[in-house]
Amino acid sequence: MMPSSISRALLFGAALVTILSSTAANAADLLDKIKADKVFTVATEARFAPFEFVEDGKIIGYSADIMVEVMKALPGVELKRLDLPWQGILPGLAAGRFDYVVTSVTVTPERMKAYHLSAPIADATMALLKRKGDATITKPEDIAGKAVGSQTGSAQLAALETFAGTLKDKGGPVTISTYTDFSEAYADLGAGRIQAVVNSLPNLLEAARQRPDVFEVVLLTFGPKTYFSWAGRNDAESASLNALMDAELVKLNTSGKLAELQKKWFGAPMELPETLRAAE
Repeated sequence: MMPSSISRALLFGAALVTILSSTAANAADLLDKIKADKVFTVATEARFAPFEFVEDGKIIGYSADIMVEVMKALPGVELKRLDLPWQGILPGLAAGRFDYVVTSVTVTPERMKAYHLSAPIADATMALLKRKGDATITKPEDIAGKAVGSQTGSAQLAALETFAGTLKDKGGPVTISTYTDFSEAYADLGAGRIQAVVNSLPNLLEAARQRPDVFEVVLLTFGPKTYFSWAGRNDAESASLNALMDAELVKLNTSGKLAELQKKWFGAPMELPETLRAAE
């Protein structure tokens, strides 16, 4: 006998509940999978000193030290770090090629909508690096009419392009050069092929610290206050992993451990919020 419409509805409802329950169970699998496989695979761009860089064949830096602390929450799990070009990191995350991004992701509203950005790890406000003794650049507005470089596909490049757009009537257009990574931009700056590099202030301070005879930071920053975070996929499967990473970073921030590591790698602590504001 054919079931009544009510019976069919009940059967459909029961099936839907089963499917949703199964989906919810599967959606929490990433952290469980990491624990079961005993491997946590993350992507980084190890050319972004002092956050992450290679020394004696090992990835070291501020982020590496943070991960030593975070991994205490995953006993028995091996951390596998993939050193990748920045341009492939966020697309690779979206494609599921690795579990998480442990590299310096500048927070933007667009990225907040597309990914789960972690609790902040550092200040990322924009500044300028110039050749030492260049008296023609004493403030950000002085790049009008000059050649300036930044990294392809980066928030720093976007900030430079936006800022340059405000300077067209203040000394001429800014000629923007783009680079695969910042080390190339620094090389061109040192050789005199460009007159400044836009990057986040902590990175520029490190570049000037390494080559104080060549580079100098213009300490006046520009653009809005922003931060570096890490990133996970913004989906149900990654929710538990994202929550774990956020909780560990907040713990390190409130305990003073992040400030301790900031003094080690940047020379001074940074004031960081525990959470990011919602994307606009």
